[in-house]
Formats: sequence, structure tokens, C-alpha cells
Amino acid sequence: MIRIFPFIFVLLWSSAFITTKPIIDNSDPFAALAFRFALVALGFFLFSVYSKQKILVSKKNFVESIFSGVLFHGFYLGGVFYSISIGMPTAIAALIVTLQPILTNVLSGPILNEKVSAKQWSGILLGFTGAGLVLGFDIGSKIPTNGLIATVIALLAITFSTLWQKKLSNSLPLSVSNMNQAIGGCIFHLLIIIFFVDPYINFSETFIIAMSHQIFLVSFGAFTILMFLIKKNSASKTVSIFFLIPATSAFMAWLFLNESLTKLDLIGFLITSIGVYIATRD
Repeated sequence: MIRIFPFIFVLLWSSAFITTKPIIDNSDPFAALAFRFALVALGFFLFSVYSKQKILVSKKNFVESIFSGVLFHGFYLGGVFYSISIGMPTAIAALIVTLQPILTNVLSGPILNEKVSAKQWSGILLGFTGAGLVLGFDIGSKIPTNGLIATVIALLAITFSTLWQKKLSNSLPLSVSNMNQAIGGCIFHLLIIIFFVDPYINFSETFIIAMSHQIFLVSFGAFTILMFLIKKNSASKTVSIFFLIPATSAFMAWLFLNESLTKLDLIGFLITSIGVYIATRD
């Protein structure tokens, strides 16, 4: 069963790109994320109570989980949502974020004392090449400077969040850890709202459907799987599966949004898949 987790994660995580645009079309990004993680925190709290997990943890573990949530749910998702909301092409944002495995491999050695083999490096580079082919660079498109900065911040945040989570390796139950991380993300976005933006949410049918998808399938499903994989595997191997996300997202856009999928996209998907296989196999 565990072997199929990475594939489930890729499908669920990739689908988030499809539902991000409908959300930010009906709300500002930070209000949407604050609302999302308030409900996610509540959901994990109820599950923890139901499964009789110890919710009150040490101050050290609580602060560590909150910080992880600020990095992942705050800076990473906030950066991605904000960049797309001000006109950053989704494909370019996704491509920048897929640099994460390369940064993680560079940093996992000095930070986590993990050895990254030449085989893994070749797989990582091959995967990035394939992801680049799938997404491409639209030279004629206008990329907002603030959007580019926000996406780079998101890239750094998800990289350091992955390394931080792996370095912790605490014994907290996943539901309790995820609850605290969701609280951290919610607090982050509430502070952004208080000091920087005028929040609004249009609770249209489209928004409710898209938000429900991101809460139940992405936050409850994909994120829990990701935390499990980080805990069980090396950081460098875990994040290698992210290279499948741009290609999978492109396929989903073709399937559900009637966006074109070219022969170059298919070639890129194949190259990416081979690269991920090489980077993650034992």
C-alpha cells in the first residue's frame, strides 16, 4: 500500500493547480487560505479527538510544528496563490516551484547529512529537463516582477519546510502535527490580512466546490501523505516525485479544462517520469 502513496500524492497535489484559479477568481488569496486552514485545523482537531490522540504536546514540539506550517502553508502557498492572483502564468509558477528537488538535494547533505548519489543527481536533472519541456517558457508573456519574487519565495519556503520537517522527525501523531501546522498557516494569513490586504470572499458555488477540493483532497489527503513520506524516506528521494506534478497538471488541464497537450508535452512527461524513477529507486 505504501508504494502507491507517491502516485496518489502526485494526482491529488497536481489537481490543486486546477482549482487554484477558481478560488482566487472569487476571493483574495490570503482570505481564501486563512479560511481554508481554519477549517483544516478544525478537521484535524476533530480527527485527533476521535482517534484519542494526545493533542496537548510540549512547547518545543508545538512551536516547531507551527513554524513548519508558517513555511509550508504560509510562505509557500501564500506565495503561489498571490503570484497567480496578480497575473503570474500558472505554468511558469509551477515550473519555478519544481526547482525544489534540486535545492533540497543541494542542502540535504550539509543540513541532514544525507548522501545524494550521482544516480539521484542524474535523475533530478533529467526530471527537471522533462518538466521544462512540459511547461516551456512563453517568452512573449508578461511576468509580473512581484509575482516572480513571490514564486521564488514560495520555492525557498517549500524547500526549507521539507528539510525542517525531516530534521525534526518528532514522534507527534500525523493528525496532531498537521493540526498545528494548519494553525500556523492560518495565523500567518490572518496577520497578512490584518496588516496588508482588504479581505473578501465570494462564496459562490464555484468557490465552494474548488475550496472543498483543496481542503479534503489536498490538505487532508495529499499533505498527510507528503508528511508521511518525508518521515519514512530521505528528503531528497521524497521531493523527487514533485517533478511529476507539472506534467500531471498539464494532463489534467487537457482532460478537464480542454487545454491543449502537444507532442512536446507528452515527450516531456515521459522524460520526467524516467527521471523520477531514476532519482527515487533504491
